[in-house]
Amino acid sequence: MRHTRFAAIRQGLEAFDPGTGWRLWLYEFLLFGFKQAWACLFGALLLGLLLTTHLFYPQDALLHRYDFLTLAAIAIQAAMLVFKLETWAEAKVILIFHIVGTVMELFKTAAGSWVYPEASVLHIGAVPLFSGFMYASVGSYIARVWRIFDFRFSRYPAPWATYVLAAAIYVNFFAHHWLPDIRIALFAAAALLFWRTRIHFRNWREHRWMPLMVGQLLVAIFIWFAENIATFANAWNYPGQEDAWQMVSITKLGAWFLLMMISFVLVAVVHGVRSPERDSCRQDAKAA
Repeated sequence: MRHTRFAAIRQGLEAFDPGTGWRLWLYEFLLFGFKQAWACLFGALLLGLLLTTHLFYPQDALLHRYDFLTLAAIAIQAAMLVFKLETWAEAKVILIFHIVGTVMELFKTAAGSWVYPEASVLHIGAVPLFSGFMYASVGSYIARVWRIFDFRFSRYPAPWATYVLAAAIYVNFFAHHWLPDIRIALFAAAALLFWRTRIHFRNWREHRWMPLMVGQLLVAIFIWFAENIATFANAWNYPGQEDAWQMVSITKLGAWFLLMMISFVLVAVVHGVRSPERDSCRQDAKAA
């Protein structure tokens, strides 16, 4: 994989030895936060633009705010590639998420699930083009954090089963408008497939692990907080938010958790799933 400019910085931080005891604990805590912030770079910039333009963008500007956001998102993506802050493999993930997200947006806005209240020129139907970048920011985060923390997985289910689950989740996002909503069954299927799966991540020098589903739930909670900021910034409105902003329902966590399942499977196809046991065997073979 082609490395980014951040790779050398990350390797230097991982090589630094802060000592033991509380110094090591504090250093690992700060390093974890720094790496997570770097993985969130694209999404954080986009969220910052949503909030800043909501507060300060001129209402009488010749360029619609939504169109400015679209052009700014394209510029951020181009700059990250030009300055090697992101790999081309991660850019491919962003493109996939942009397409998948835009298709969903077209359907959901037509069904009245949410609306984009402001005018725009750069749009498809009722969907401004910047909306696809919001989904892409989720894909960008997962792809970047996968590389930055050197993800490995143990007790990972059969790939074909994860593809079937992801497809079923995506179809249900559309089909539940006419057919019974099967998301409870999808939650159960996800738990059945992944309840034993561990994600191994390297923060400092050694891999630690946590249950994969716990990690996905934590990311879903983070996205829910970001969604509240985005709706406050009038990026889109759910029913009931047209006249005055109110917090997004906590029940949306379920939808974001299922979206995390789709996102995870898509990134796994691009990055591949490595097991810590297999890599350990390779290292032992080289040492021998």
